[in-house]
Amino acid sequence: MFKLLRALVNAWGIPELRRKLLFTLAMIAIYELGIFIPVPGINGAELGRIFNELAQTAGGGLLSMLDMFTGGALSQATIFALGIMPYISATIIVETLLANAIPSLEKLRKEGLVGYRKLHQYSRYATILLAVVNSFMYAMVLEKAIPAQFHAQIVLFPGLGFRLLTVLTMTSGMALIMWLAEQITERGIGNGMSLLITTSIVGRIPLAIKDIAVQFGPSGLTQSPMAPLLVIFMGAFLVAIVMIVIVVEQGQRRIPVQYARRVVGRKVYGGQSTYLPLKVNVGGVLPIIFAVSLLYFPIQVAGFVPQWRGLLDWFQRTSLIFNLLYAFLIVFFTYFSTAIMANQFLDAADQMKKVGAFIPGIRPGAATIDYLNAVLTRITFVAAVYLVAIAIIPDVIMAWLKIPARVAGLFGGTSLLIVVGVTLDTMKQIESHLLMRHYEGFFKSGHLKARR
Repeated sequence: MFKLLRALVNAWGIPELRRKLLFTLAMIAIYELGIFIPVPGINGAELGRIFNELAQTAGGGLLSMLDMFTGGALSQATIFALGIMPYISATIIVETLLANAIPSLEKLRKEGLVGYRKLHQYSRYATILLAVVNSFMYAMVLEKAIPAQFHAQIVLFPGLGFRLLTVLTMTSGMALIMWLAEQITERGIGNGMSLLITTSIVGRIPLAIKDIAVQFGPSGLTQSPMAPLLVIFMGAFLVAIVMIVIVVEQGQRRIPVQYARRVVGRKVYGGQSTYLPLKVNVGGVLPIIFAVSLLYFPIQVAGFVPQWRGLLDWFQRTSLIFNLLYAFLIVFFTYFSTAIMANQFLDAADQMKKVGAFIPGIRPGAATIDYLNAVLTRITFVAAVYLVAIAIIPDVIMAWLKIPARVAGLFGGTSLLIVVGVTLDTMKQIESHLLMRHYEGFFKSGHLKARR
């Protein structure tokens, strides 16, 4: 602990790093302020009460999960209710999926910084488009779905005017979030998107602690003598899950690479040995985010299509159908994201052949590509099992201990994966600044490894 504190003090003593940290904190403060600015024409107290009831139930619903990603802005219908998710989804769709499927976009990606800026501009346009669609659907849910399900009037003046006002305010809020994220990435510390969503998740921890106090407080003790033991078990289980996430996120499969010796004149080049690192979890948290987005879409449609209202019972987080579909989508997108990243390793195999490098025991060329594909397939299977376990654990905890969704979210799922991963990345960036100025990092032995 003293080692960590001294590293933070050293970081604060570097003017450039101090400016980056202060700028990042200022952008996060603006984001936190926007979470509490409501959209006009909404009964926020009644909407908050309904979301609180959902959070206290064992099912919880995907709405509670998305509300955690927005820092509570979704349940309060504020200008930041859409959160950072449309920006993440648009970036993934344009810069990862479409850039590999459309030749013109793939050409842009290979043009360097100029092409990347053009591609990123397309991502911004896609973000605004997604924000308009999501905000309009959110307005429809507030007008029709919630009053029909909970018999509560949320919208004070329903109609086209309210829908247009909601689209305008929430889309503008999404544009501001996008700007804040980009400013943090360019002038602050860490990835802006990841830091903002981590801030939202961490901001919900006090409410989860409050739920624990209510569930296992004096009233809970009178109902269940095992409550103290359950609290201890939950704490130990949380520590174990965090350690597992850190180990897997930092885990690599190192492929040995040998360079052939070349004699040029009187000098001998090559002959060194190195390794090609393959991350265990190549896709990171993207498979879970894609799965949640797809599962949330039918719920949005069912909100204002009466014939689909039965889907709401199927998509409870503790239902068997939901968890099976959730697991299938996570496995599918894990392999899908790995297949996209595999092109980089295939390019590495061609580059190895050009410079005279080879994997011991494997012939250069096609045999090397087949070997790397086989290794990636085995690693992807481990990553898929790991992501499914992390994502399903909160639902198992909810069903077993009968605890609220906010509390169960602390034990795994996307929230824990994002918080741990972003914390490691941020520490890595701070450590790199310290090492450049001849300071020690966060640990004496070894250094933190970046996730990418």
